[in-house]
Amino acid sequence: MSPQDLDSINQKLEGATPLEIIRWAVQQGKAIVTTNFRPYEAVILHLAAQAQADIPVLWIDHGTNLPETYVFAEASRQRLNLNLKPYLPLMTSAHWLALNGGQVPMPDEVERVESFSRIMKLEPFERGMRELAPQVWITALRKEQNPQRAATLKPVMWDAKFNCLKINPILEWTPTELEAYLGEHQLPDERTYYDPAKGDEKHECGLHAKLVTAAN
Repeated sequence: MSPQDLDSINQKLEGATPLEIIRWAVQQGKAIVTTNFRPYEAVILHLAAQAQADIPVLWIDHGTNLPETYVFAEASRQRLNLNLKPYLPLMTSAHWLALNGGQVPMPDEVERVESFSRIMKLEPFERGMRELAPQVWITALRKEQNPQRAATLKPVMWDAKFNCLKINPILEWTPTELEAYLGEHQLPDERTYYDPAKGDEKHECGLHAKLVTAAN
Protein backbone atom coordinates (compact mmCIF):
# COMPACT_ATOMS: atom_id res chain seq x y z
CA MET A 1 0.00 0.00 0.00
CA SER A 2 1.42 3.37 -1.00
CA PRO A 3 1.83 6.39 1.26
CA GLN A 4 -0.71 8.17 -0.94
CA ASP A 5 -3.27 5.41 -0.29
CA LEU A 6 -2.70 5.74 3.45
CA ASP A 7 -3.08 9.51 3.26
CA SER A 8 -6.44 9.07 1.55
CA ILE A 9 -7.65 6.51 4.10
CA ASN A 10 -6.63 8.64 7.07
CA GLN A 11 -8.36 11.66 5.56
CA LYS A 12 -11.56 9.67 5.08
CA LEU A 13 -11.42 8.45 8.69
CA GLU A 14 -10.67 11.87 10.13
CA GLY A 15 -13.15 12.54 12.91
CA ALA A 16 -14.19 8.89 13.20
CA THR A 17 -14.51 7.38 16.65
CA PRO A 18 -12.15 4.56 17.71
CA LEU A 19 -14.98 2.05 17.31
CA GLU A 20 -15.76 3.35 13.83
CA ILE A 21 -12.10 3.03 12.87
CA ILE A 22 -11.97 -0.55 14.15
CA ARG A 23 -15.21 -1.48 12.40
CA TRP A 24 -13.71 -0.17 9.16
CA ALA A 25 -10.48 -2.05 9.84
CA VAL A 26 -12.00 -5.49 10.40
CA GLN A 27 -13.72 -5.20 7.04
CA GLN A 28 -10.34 -4.96 5.30
CA GLY A 29 -9.27 -8.55 6.01
CA LYS A 30 -8.23 -10.95 8.76
CA ALA A 31 -7.73 -8.86 11.88
CA ILE A 32 -6.06 -9.37 15.24
CA VAL A 33 -5.55 -7.17 18.27
CA THR A 34 -2.41 -7.30 20.40
CA THR A 35 -2.20 -6.75 24.13
CA ASN A 36 0.26 -6.90 26.99
CA PHE A 37 -2.39 -6.35 29.69
CA ARG A 38 -0.81 -3.13 30.86
CA PRO A 39 -3.00 -0.39 32.39
CA TYR A 40 -6.00 0.63 30.27
CA GLU A 41 -5.70 -2.39 27.95
CA ALA A 42 -9.33 -3.33 28.56
CA VAL A 43 -10.29 -0.29 26.50
CA ILE A 44 -8.83 -1.51 23.20
CA LEU A 45 -9.92 -5.09 23.93
CA HIS A 46 -13.51 -4.00 24.57
CA LEU A 47 -13.55 -1.86 21.43
CA ALA A 48 -12.13 -4.65 19.28
CA ALA A 49 -14.56 -7.22 20.68
CA GLN A 50 -17.49 -4.93 19.83
CA ALA A 51 -16.36 -4.78 16.22
CA GLN A 52 -15.63 -8.52 15.98
CA ALA A 53 -16.57 -10.74 18.90
CA ASP A 54 -14.13 -13.53 18.07
CA ILE A 55 -11.17 -11.39 17.03
CA PRO A 56 -7.90 -13.18 17.93
CA VAL A 57 -6.03 -11.49 20.79
CA LEU A 58 -2.27 -12.01 20.55
CA TRP A 59 -0.57 -11.90 23.94
CA ILE A 60 3.13 -12.55 24.51
CA ASP A 61 3.39 -14.16 27.93
CA HIS A 62 7.11 -13.97 28.67
CA GLY A 63 6.59 -15.65 32.03
CA THR A 64 7.82 -12.84 34.26
CA ASN A 65 4.70 -10.71 34.49
CA LEU A 66 3.67 -9.57 37.94
CA PRO A 67 0.96 -11.68 39.62
CA GLU A 68 -1.42 -8.74 39.31
CA THR A 69 -0.97 -8.77 35.53
CA TYR A 70 -1.95 -12.43 35.29
CA VAL A 71 -5.01 -11.81 37.47
CA PHE A 72 -5.98 -8.87 35.25
CA ALA A 73 -5.46 -10.95 32.10
CA GLU A 74 -7.79 -13.66 33.37
CA ALA A 75 -10.39 -11.12 34.54
CA SER A 76 -10.30 -9.49 31.10
CA ARG A 77 -10.56 -12.83 29.32
CA GLN A 78 -13.66 -13.77 31.30
CA ARG A 79 -15.32 -10.34 31.24
CA LEU A 80 -14.86 -9.84 27.48
CA ASN A 81 -14.93 -13.50 26.40
CA LEU A 82 -11.60 -12.95 24.67
CA ASN A 83 -10.35 -15.24 21.93
CA LEU A 84 -6.94 -15.18 23.61
CA LYS A 85 -3.92 -16.47 21.69
CA PRO A 86 -1.01 -16.61 24.16
CA TYR A 87 2.47 -17.14 22.74
CA LEU A 88 5.37 -18.14 24.95
CA PRO A 89 9.12 -17.84 24.34
CA LEU A 90 11.07 -20.92 23.29
CA MET A 91 13.24 -20.36 26.38
CA THR A 92 11.43 -20.54 29.71
CA SER A 93 11.57 -17.57 32.03
CA ALA A 94 13.34 -19.72 34.64
CA HIS A 95 16.02 -20.60 32.08
CA TRP A 96 16.58 -16.97 31.05
CA LEU A 97 16.69 -15.79 34.64
CA ALA A 98 19.19 -18.50 35.61
CA LEU A 99 21.52 -17.32 32.85
CA ASN A 100 21.03 -13.63 33.58
CA GLY A 101 21.50 -12.97 37.26
CA GLY A 102 18.29 -14.45 38.60
CA GLN A 103 16.04 -11.42 38.20
CA VAL A 104 14.40 -9.40 35.46
CA PRO A 105 16.45 -6.52 34.04
CA MET A 106 16.23 -3.04 35.49
CA PRO A 107 15.69 -0.02 33.19
CA ASP A 108 19.35 1.03 33.21
CA GLU A 109 20.67 -2.46 32.36
CA VAL A 110 20.71 -1.92 28.61
CA GLU A 111 22.29 -5.22 27.55
CA ARG A 112 20.02 -7.30 29.80
CA VAL A 113 16.94 -5.38 28.65
CA GLU A 114 17.86 -5.98 25.01
CA SER A 115 18.56 -9.68 25.63
CA PHE A 116 15.24 -10.12 27.40
CA SER A 117 13.40 -8.24 24.68
CA ARG A 118 14.96 -10.28 21.86
CA ILE A 119 14.59 -13.74 23.41
CA MET A 120 11.51 -13.47 25.58
CA LYS A 121 9.32 -11.01 23.68
CA LEU A 122 10.32 -10.38 20.06
CA GLU A 123 10.82 -14.02 19.05
CA PRO A 124 7.39 -15.22 20.25
CA PHE A 125 5.76 -12.07 18.89
CA GLU A 126 7.22 -12.58 15.43
CA ARG A 127 6.24 -16.26 15.57
CA GLY A 128 2.70 -15.33 16.57
CA MET A 129 2.40 -12.80 13.77
CA ARG A 130 3.68 -15.32 11.23
CA GLU A 131 1.29 -18.05 12.38
CA LEU A 132 -1.79 -15.84 12.78
CA ALA A 133 -0.88 -14.01 9.54
CA PRO A 134 -3.12 -10.97 10.03
CA GLN A 135 -3.96 -8.55 7.26
CA VAL A 136 -4.97 -6.02 9.91
CA TRP A 137 -3.16 -5.45 13.22
CA ILE A 138 -5.01 -3.39 15.84
CA THR A 139 -2.94 -1.79 18.61
CA ALA A 140 -3.43 0.35 21.71
CA LEU A 141 -0.61 2.74 20.81
CA ARG A 142 -1.09 6.32 21.98
CA LYS A 143 0.93 9.40 21.15
CA GLU A 144 1.14 10.36 24.79
CA GLN A 145 3.01 7.17 25.70
CA ASN A 146 6.21 8.14 23.93
CA PRO A 147 7.17 11.48 22.35
CA GLN A 148 9.16 9.59 19.70
CA ARG A 149 5.89 8.17 18.36
CA ALA A 150 3.88 11.37 18.30
CA ALA A 151 5.15 12.84 15.04
CA THR A 152 4.98 9.65 12.98
CA LEU A 153 1.93 7.72 14.13
CA LYS A 154 -1.36 7.84 12.24
CA PRO A 155 -4.62 5.95 12.84
CA VAL A 156 -3.98 3.79 9.76
CA MET A 157 -0.43 2.78 8.81
CA TRP A 158 1.34 0.05 6.88
CA ASP A 159 3.65 -2.33 8.73
CA ALA A 160 6.33 -3.37 6.24
CA LYS A 161 7.78 -6.05 8.49
CA PHE A 162 4.52 -7.99 8.84
CA ASN A 163 3.00 -6.84 5.56
CA CYS A 164 -0.28 -5.70 7.08
CA LEU A 165 -2.34 -2.65 7.94
CA LYS A 166 -1.59 -1.35 11.40
CA ILE A 167 -4.50 0.36 13.11
CA ASN A 168 -4.07 2.76 16.04
CA PRO A 169 -7.64 3.79 16.90
CA ILE A 170 -7.01 5.37 20.32
CA LEU A 171 -3.92 7.27 19.23
CA GLU A 172 -5.15 10.63 20.51
CA TRP A 173 -6.79 9.45 23.72
CA THR A 174 -5.62 10.77 27.08
CA PRO A 175 -5.70 8.97 30.45
CA THR A 176 -8.80 11.01 31.30
CA GLU A 177 -10.65 9.61 28.28
CA LEU A 178 -9.43 6.09 29.01
CA GLU A 179 -10.57 6.37 32.64
CA ALA A 180 -13.98 7.56 31.51
CA TYR A 181 -14.33 4.64 29.09
CA LEU A 182 -13.35 2.11 31.75
CA GLY A 183 -15.91 3.57 34.13
CA GLU A 184 -18.69 3.81 31.56
CA HIS A 185 -18.34 0.15 30.58
CA GLN A 186 -17.33 -1.16 34.04
CA LEU A 187 -14.16 -2.75 32.71
CA PRO A 188 -11.37 -4.31 34.76
CA ASP A 189 -8.03 -2.55 35.05
CA GLU A 190 -4.69 -3.01 36.80
CA ARG A 191 -2.11 -0.31 37.48
CA THR A 192 0.66 -2.55 38.83
CA TYR A 193 2.68 -3.34 35.73
CA TYR A 194 6.29 -3.70 34.65
CA ASP A 195 7.64 -4.67 31.24
CA PRO A 196 11.25 -5.93 31.45
CA ALA A 197 11.55 -5.63 27.66
CA LYS A 198 11.11 -1.86 27.84
CA GLY A 199 12.36 -0.85 31.25
CA ASP A 200 10.86 2.62 30.97
CA GLU A 201 8.37 4.48 28.80
CA LYS A 202 11.08 6.00 26.61
CA HIS A 203 12.57 2.65 25.57
CA GLU A 204 11.09 0.83 22.59
CA CYS A 205 10.96 -2.96 22.83
CA GLY A 206 11.06 -3.37 19.05
CA LEU A 207 7.53 -4.57 18.27
CA HIS A 208 6.58 -1.33 16.54
CA ALA A 209 8.99 -0.66 13.67
CA LYS A 210 9.42 -0.26 9.92
CA LEU A 211 6.21 1.61 9.27
CA VAL A 212 4.94 3.47 6.25
CA THR A 213 2.66 6.30 7.33
CA ALA A 214 2.00 8.94 4.73
CA ALA A 215 3.51 10.68 1.76
CA ASN A 216 6.44 13.00 2.46
